[in-house]
Amino acid sequence: MEIARHIRRQAHGIVGPLIGLTLGCYFAYHLVEGDRGLIAWVRLTQQIRAAKITAAQIHEERAEAAHRVSLLRPEHLDPDLLDEQARAALNLIGPGEVVILNSDGRTK
Repeated sequence: MEIARHIRRQAHGIVGPLIGLTLGCYFAYHLVEGDRGLIAWVRLTQQIRAAKITAAQIHEERAEAAHRVSLLRPEHLDPDLLDEQARAALNLIGPGEVVILNSDGRTK
């Protein structure tokens, strides 16, 4: 009887800190591993960085394409670009000319 009473007193003193420790471990785990935890934040930061790089590359390609299109407008037509486009579309070359293809298939 005396032993059981002593164990109950000790248990009352341990239960509160044990619950607090359990809750602390639970929240610490979700701070690191959760949907909005540190690992998810690092992963999202890397994805944002990769998306910004891709967006910059696409922006450069779009600016280059817009520049090439502007050179074909009737107001200020670039004869060299027009000649290049006509030769590529018609598959023609002049006598004594050599065609060098890039990896993307465009002529140089």
